[in-house]
Amino acid sequence: MAVNFQALAEEFTKFYYAQFDSDRSQLGNLYRDHSMLTFETSQLQGAKNIIEKLVSLPFQKVAHRISTLDAQPSSPDMGSVLVMVTGELLVDEEQNPQRYSQVFHLIPEGGSYYVFNDIFRLNYS
Repeated sequence: MAVNFQALAEEFTKFYYAQFDSDRSQLGNLYRDHSMLTFETSQLQGAKNIIEKLVSLPFQKVAHRISTLDAQPSSPDMGSVLVMVTGELLVDEEQNPQRYSQVFHLIPEGGSYYVFNDIFRLNYS
């Protein structure tokens, strides 16, 4: 059965950003030891290192607002999916949102998906 990759991407990002915004320390089950995060200029590998980076970000409160979400299958037979997100974040008490782009490469595993690649970048004018 073919994967509805757009619905999968929407469901994944809704869960991911809701969890990130409420308690990003709980995102570890979405990554594996071979997963990689590029966050601005930092590259990290492994779920433990990725979560340590996310938890160490210098803000207490954050809210993601998705502007665009695009998805494509990334393999003809594996069921993996590429997800590209653009949006805005509000951190702590800031009134001016920051624009961001994020790409996820989702890999199927046991009836679910995990994040193999995660690339995050703030977008400056």
